[in-house]
Amino acid sequence: MSLLPYLVPDWPAPAGVRAAFMLRTGGVSLPPYDSLNVGAHVGDRPEAVAENRRRMRRALELPAEPAWLEQIHGREVADLDRAALPQRADASLTRAAGRVCVVQVADCLPVLLAARSGAAVAAAHCGWRGLANGVLEATVSALGVPAGELHAWLGPAIGPGAFEVGPEVRAAFLLQDARAESAFAGNSQGRWQCDLFELARQRLARLGVTAVFGGGLCTHADPERFFSYRRDGRSGRMAALIWLEKPRPG
Repeated sequence: MSLLPYLVPDWPAPAGVRAAFMLRTGGVSLPPYDSLNVGAHVGDRPEAVAENRRRMRRALELPAEPAWLEQIHGREVADLDRAALPQRADASLTRAAGRVCVVQVADCLPVLLAARSGAAVAAAHCGWRGLANGVLEATVSALGVPAGELHAWLGPAIGPGAFEVGPEVRAAFLLQDARAESAFAGNSQGRWQCDLFELARQRLARLGVTAVFGGGLCTHADPERFFSYRRDGRSGRMAALIWLEKPRPG
């Protein structure tokens, strides 16, 4: 079996819940997509993307092809138990074993969610626009699980030291919640350093999700392990995945 490197979320996942974050190494894509690019929309060779996805499925022993979404930085949530794919959405959920939720990232924050009962899981793609548009709120609502019974994991994303934004970004969050001010630090250019991890934690806390894990791994600062669109311009995409295992026979 292929031994591709990936991160396993450090969280108290219920029995039957599997999750992973793929690193950028171990694939066949050429620069600037080297090497495990799973994004089919970034200009990489289709045959390379297909092989990378095949290697990922094998390494993780996935029960099915992940439900790849057309991500648009919005708040739409795809229910994999009800709707056909592909879908324009920035999150997906399932309550059934054998279906794989996935989001693609290269600086945006992936947030994985699991019911403590193991009855449902979800994955959300959270750039600043998605967070401001309410993708986390929409995902928690669609799951139909009381917020206090959810676990959340924040995967690698661009860190506040590298994520410079304009005043319009800060204003968009402060308009919704004045407490978002703590996620922005002014810099010498008259702009703002934005902390996506803090913004996500605040939004989850307002929803009542208190069991939040992960956060802090910066994609921009670690070119050996992570793709970063802000750092490189043209880059591949990594995958954050979560699924419910099928019961083993006998």
